[in-house]
Amino acid sequence: MDERMAETGAATGGVNILLRLEGLTLFIGMVMLYWAWDGSWLVFALLFFVPDLSFLAYLSDAKFGALVYNAAHSYMAPVALLTLGFGLGSPLTLSIALIWLAHIGIDRALGYGLKYSAGFGFTHLGRIGRQKEA
Repeated sequence: MDERMAETGAATGGVNILLRLEGLTLFIGMVMLYWAWDGSWLVFALLFFVPDLSFLAYLSDAKFGALVYNAAHSYMAPVALLTLGFGLGSPLTLSIALIWLAHIGIDRALGYGLKYSAGFGFTHLGRIGRQKEA
């Protein structure tokens, strides 16, 4: 067994399916809220993939890459932003938070989980990429 696999446990079976369905639910919910909020779809399209720029941190090394990627793909910052947006009544802040959460949701639904420092392909939802079968 690959030594890195031992240090990168991943959800399997029904738990993996449940986590991916939660991601799909988050994506659908945030898109529906964005629609109800009457947000700009141009802004949505422009910002939707911005969190993926965090993968550029992998150019440094896998540990730093995982740290930055996970910071951009955890719920903490966008939920804090969502709360701040509601508290301040800031439409732009709310829009950014909804788009960010929608992005995280679709990533999780597609199996792109939080990363381990063993490499970009090692996630809490299992292996991704070409090395998946390895």
